[in-house]
Amino acid sequence: MFDGIQRRVVSMWFPRLASDRVLRTCPVEGPFALTLKQANAERLHCLNMEAERQGLYRGMTLADARAFCPGLFSRPADPVADTGFLHVLRRWATRYCPWVGIEGDDGLVLDITGSAHLFGSEAMMLADMRQRLSRAGLTARIGLGDTRGAAWALAHHGEGRTETGAPLEALSDLPVAALRLEEATITGLQRLGLRRIGDLESAARAPLARRFGPDLLLRLDQALGRQPEQVTPLSEPPHYGIRLSLPEPIGLSDDVMAATSRLLDQLCAKLKAQEAGARVLCLTLRRVDQEAQAVELRLASPLRDAARILPLFARGVGEVDAGYGIDQIRLEAVQVEPLPVHQVSHVSTGRADQLDDLITRIGTRIGLENVQRFLPADSHIPERSFLIAAAAWSEPGGSWVAPRPRPVRLFPPESITGTGARPPRQFRWRRMSLTTARATGPERIAPEWWLPDDNWRSGIRDYWHAETRQGRRLWLFYTPQNPGWFVQGEFA
Repeated sequence: MFDGIQRRVVSMWFPRLASDRVLRTCPVEGPFALTLKQANAERLHCLNMEAERQGLYRGMTLADARAFCPGLFSRPADPVADTGFLHVLRRWATRYCPWVGIEGDDGLVLDITGSAHLFGSEAMMLADMRQRLSRAGLTARIGLGDTRGAAWALAHHGEGRTETGAPLEALSDLPVAALRLEEATITGLQRLGLRRIGDLESAARAPLARRFGPDLLLRLDQALGRQPEQVTPLSEPPHYGIRLSLPEPIGLSDDVMAATSRLLDQLCAKLKAQEAGARVLCLTLRRVDQEAQAVELRLASPLRDAARILPLFARGVGEVDAGYGIDQIRLEAVQVEPLPVHQVSHVSTGRADQLDDLITRIGTRIGLENVQRFLPADSHIPERSFLIAAAAWSEPGGSWVAPRPRPVRLFPPESITGTGARPPRQFRWRRMSLTTARATGPERIAPEWWLPDDNWRSGIRDYWHAETRQGRRLWLFYTPQNPGWFVQGEFA
């Protein structure tokens, strides 16, 4: 039902979004283009105006472009950064209206119904948009219409015109490409002599639907207002930050911890609603002299349990210099990871939680990356049979599978004196004279030829478990292909 308010939609098109983004931070005098690898060839992805004046165009190979324009400056394109920049522009556009959506890879769509009067008029609003975008170094073409399709058509093919009368009057002389059709459909319509929207509107609808499908007439009706087309704004990402302003300054650690507890309860409630857990937390304490101190807490696993997180802040809060007092506290989850709700069972997980809390406490002193664990690796080479990983970002590995006992200490091979294929009766190792009492072996290990390793170029190794009369239990090996004896490990 019509409510008496005419709907008005603005379409912003940034034809040089990628190149404008780069040139804003690194200005270049002369022709400039971003390249993207397509079909095993570097092709021009986005050009500045000077490059287009030299006759270059999007999709042209970089080799041909340099032949036509030797002074061309080029740089690899970054589509991910371009998408992020477009989202920044979308957030900026909410200053004109709250209903802002993304239009393709290089455009925005705004439903300004009922908000133009805040800027004086529609013309003044569009002038403000153009002025701000131009000042930011962005090339933009803006179209205004009663429908989303009409605004898009005017922005891309209407040279920035605005719709003031009926939609058909404003769009009739525009090409059929202004209806957001596929290339095959546009080519087919041009072969039939239907080159403009006015020609398409006067043609019979049934034959067009049979030949080109329903999408053609749907796009036409959307542009002319016969079919609705909504503007879907992007939802803002959740913000995990809580702030508390105090009526009187505080300075005791117990008072700061009590205020932090209140903030943690609210923050954890937000995290639970989003099924997320905090991995890095930042507690900012602002003093009355406007100085601020931050306490960062990096957790060994994602958490949203306030009772477990609060004690971990005690050490950092105790080192804070409160000065003349703290009047504002802010808690923010800087890094968040998914933490879905799991089924509670009768099996207790308290031991694993205690281990994570212990890793966090130690990590606050020496750094989480320095708390490491050993993980089993699929290799029969002793040096490669394990991996060292940070405990905070890894899970305990499966069972350790070893065909024979392995020493608890493993070190680079150390040469000893010996002859023959059996362990020497007497030898010196680390300035100690040792006598072999019993030896078990050999265990032959061949090198992994597909991996380069200078330590194994001597060929196969025959490992022995040697027990000495002095109490040392050593892991020796003999290299038959290049005779020699070495000590590589020591048993407990």
